[in-house]
Amino acid sequence: MKFDMCVPILGFENVKEVTLEKIDDTLMIMKPTNEENISFALIDPFILRNYDFEAPDDIQKLLEITDKSNIIVLNIVLIQSPIEESLVNFAGPFIFNTDTNKAAQVILSHSPEYGVAEKISSFLNK
Repeated sequence: MKFDMCVPILGFENVKEVTLEKIDDTLMIMKPTNEENISFALIDPFILRNYDFEAPDDIQKLLEITDKSNIIVLNIVLIQSPIEESLVNFAGPFIFNTDTNKAAQVILSHSPEYGVAEKISSFLNK
């Protein structure tokens, strides 16, 4: 599925369109359509922890989010070996509106409980 990036990805401002491919029920791969050597592993944060934030009004407007919108929230994960050592960025979630095919990364600077490099192992067996 293709998405227009409505807000530049931090460090990858030239990425304007991405594809999202499902790996399994937990992981997805996001690839820029204009950069074949770049890809991002994304994880469903809700399987790991209680995760709640309000998307800013300007992001909701850009993504055309309504009460009936079908939304996917995913976070970048840096895959490590063993997998339990993988790091998740909970402070910079991606929001995908599958109805409009628009996406944006949100920076949760007002939410100190979400870190940029949290080990998956800290959420296992809880």
